[in-house]
Amino acid sequence: MQSQGKLLIIGFGPGAMEHITTRALEALRESEVIIGYNTYVDLIRPLLDGQEIVRTGMTEEVSRAQEAVRQAELGKIVAVISSGDAGVYGMAGLVYEVLMEQGWKPETGVGVEVIPGVSAIQSCASLLGAPVMHDACTISLSDHLTPWETIIRRVEAAASADFVIALYNPRSGRRTRQIVETQEMLLRYRSPQTPVGLVKSAYRERQDVVMTTLEDMLNHDIGMLTTVIIGNSSTMMYEGLMVTPRGYQRKYTLNTVEQPLRPHERLRTEAEPWSLGAMEARSAASADAASTVRDTQTAQPAAEPALRGASASTGMGPQGQMGAGLPAAQPAGGSTAVLAAERPAVVEGAPRAALAVPRAGAAELAAEALTRLAAGGKLAGEAASRWLDAAGSGVPAATPQTAGTAAVRTAPEPGRKAPLFEIGVSPGVGNKKFTAAQMALLAQCASEEGELEYTPEHQIILRVPTFEPDQLVEELRAANFIVVPIGDVIKVKACDFCNMEKDDAVPMANHLQAVIGGLSAPKETSVALNGCGMACYGAVLEDIGIVYRKGGYDLFLGGKKFGRNAHPAQPVAEGIPGDQIGGIVERIVAEYKEKGHPNERFHKFFKRVGVIQGFRHVDAPVTVEVNPVCGD
Repeated sequence: MQSQGKLLIIGFGPGAMEHITTRALEALRESEVIIGYNTYVDLIRPLLDGQEIVRTGMTEEVSRAQEAVRQAELGKIVAVISSGDAGVYGMAGLVYEVLMEQGWKPETGVGVEVIPGVSAIQSCASLLGAPVMHDACTISLSDHLTPWETIIRRVEAAASADFVIALYNPRSGRRTRQIVETQEMLLRYRSPQTPVGLVKSAYRERQDVVMTTLEDMLNHDIGMLTTVIIGNSSTMMYEGLMVTPRGYQRKYTLNTVEQPLRPHERLRTEAEPWSLGAMEARSAASADAASTVRDTQTAQPAAEPALRGASASTGMGPQGQMGAGLPAAQPAGGSTAVLAAERPAVVEGAPRAALAVPRAGAAELAAEALTRLAAGGKLAGEAASRWLDAAGSGVPAATPQTAGTAAVRTAPEPGRKAPLFEIGVSPGVGNKKFTAAQMALLAQCASEEGELEYTPEHQIILRVPTFEPDQLVEELRAANFIVVPIGDVIKVKACDFCNMEKDDAVPMANHLQAVIGGLSAPKETSVALNGCGMACYGAVLEDIGIVYRKGGYDLFLGGKKFGRNAHPAQPVAEGIPGDQIGGIVERIVAEYKEKGHPNERFHKFFKRVGVIQGFRHVDAPVTVEVNPVCGD
């Protein structure tokens, strides 16, 4: 009877010989057959000693797993190799899947041993400093096997929960958009200045380490061999290193030898007001206080009239004794005068338990706030009622017919934080005047949770957490707003046409907004229109500039508005008839969308392709360096 073979599924780490584990080295020596991806076989070739080698290229993972199982069933000891850890996006899972398809049983089938290795999140973190000192996750951006909708939902979940995130397979020759959308999602939840580390080919010959930020990460080279590590809200940069604090400073002082808490005190509940045990203790104390109040109310019904409108805070009673969170009952026919300005407002009919909760200390309040954030930002009371069908604060629910009032928001799922929705809002392409009703509506839509940002393009950016973005957009458009997405889109803008006195080109501006405004683009792109030859709005400085004069349109392409080498757009045509200019601009935009690289600005695209819709690029004149008198 033929003896059963064995499968050794080996993770050999980042690639350097000194980072391969002893067991992995032993397993390679034991093996009769080595099966792996071409690049991985080349990395470990110095460790091989005459074993049979089966090597294949990308997308051949299934055939490698099937061949490994077949060879093991012939009685051979087979090594299936992966870089990093074979159980982290490696071959271990696939080999098991092939075995399961064949009805494999561990007791009777071929032997299987998975040998761990150092994964990319660990090897790359060691080169960056200590970025993974707190809760972290790994997400592969490859959508060859996993739907993109699933991947981006995981990115959002990790971003909102403040995980340190390691991105595997961030970009390839064909997959270029995924990292862009991932950055956009992360920026909804993280500061643009969040530290980011880019590590390419860790511990290999072409190793490259870059420290950058979330907003600037796409300006660096990112490929299949790059691992991207994104810090959380506490991650910091220090002396070229990326460090995520574990939280020791909550309890310990790091610059003194003697600690404020002795060893036996450090794990007590009172030393950890943010812990689950402390939360349960506070909840129990609140319940006991509420029970005491109910017992007091039952025993002293005559005191009820004196409670209405009275202060609920703990204080000295009329007899000089400490009260228990309630004012002392007054004698019949008598009362204590309380100035209205001094008396806290109490909601009529509020539960007495709510009035009797002991006042928390600063540490407890901070802990409760952190706990609420960790729970997904769930709000209580009036703050939450703004998102409910009927406002709990007593404010009537708004209706679409109510001028200047935000539409009703439906209740979110319990514990789920509403995603941040961001849009650009303007009263028109050429119209720069907001009505009072429009401004009031924007304020209502933003509420306390959102924000309004005015931009130099006479556009207001509205950022607000909401579960119903479509309803919000409908409401704004009903108020005659132009509503467009924010980010890498086509942005149509125009002058005010001399307060609409020179309005010949207004229909063209409106047409361009309707046809190309808000379309996605490789990079944010401005299409600007001036209504007369004065061109005072500066359309000739934009990506695509259009100037109306004498019944025709002049076209300018490839302006660079900012930077030390800023330059105006190149004049490519004059006197284009009104019935042609719209189609020309639409075709230019379509070509840029189709052929532009992700994150490639229009002026760079124009220079790279050389000709766009028959218009040839000409290099801008070299900027003359002038030394300022001040010497700066």
